[in-house]
Amino acid sequence: MSRRKRGITVSHHEAHRSSRVGWLRAAVLGANDGLISTSSLMVGVAAASATPNNILLTGVAGLVAGAMSMAAGEYVSVHSQKDTENADLARERVELEESPAKELAELAQIYVGRGITPALAIEVAKQLTAADALGAHARDELGLSSRLRANPVEAAVASAASFAVGAAIPLAVTVMAPSAGLIYSITASSLVCLAALGAVAAKVGGADVWTGIWRVMFWGGIAMAITAAAGKLFGAVV
Repeated sequence: MSRRKRGITVSHHEAHRSSRVGWLRAAVLGANDGLISTSSLMVGVAAASATPNNILLTGVAGLVAGAMSMAAGEYVSVHSQKDTENADLARERVELEESPAKELAELAQIYVGRGITPALAIEVAKQLTAADALGAHARDELGLSSRLRANPVEAAVASAASFAVGAAIPLAVTVMAPSAGLIYSITASSLVCLAALGAVAAKVGGADVWTGIWRVMFWGGIAMAITAAAGKLFGAVV
């Protein structure tokens, strides 16, 4: 955005965090899921008295299966959202062709509802319609923005990659940590990484950092505790 001040054109650009919502949601969800599900899986198997090699194999299988599942799930779900958006735009395009006067009045009424006087609202609607009628209705009637439009491939790649990064942490701990107390090593390192993930996600998203930290640590700890209990029970009865 540019504005003129005392004969000088001043360039003004604001970076909003909402522009990050697409990739941020997929990346945080993927990393969080990869870390919690893989570490929980490995802790559960370790609690069942499995060997370190079997624990590592379980983690590798969990990483590959989870990353592929996250990619497929994100692609399908986000593609469904994109299909809905495209259907709404197609319907709006037809309405603009068949009833331009009605659509113009509808757009003006939206601006009136936002506090603009009727006379100015109709003038604004006319100018925006002349410039880009579909874009104006997509933005102001449907609430769609080109910055926030669904991108299935972007979401799938971000989810799979971030899941793999999260899942790699307990795998690395299993390789480097001693066999004795492996459960505690995986749990402690996973909780520390979850805290870091929560802090980074909160910082990037503009939320409270401490809230982001305790939220992911709490639910991650619960997941690992329940899985460890199940593994312990399973190991005791077989």
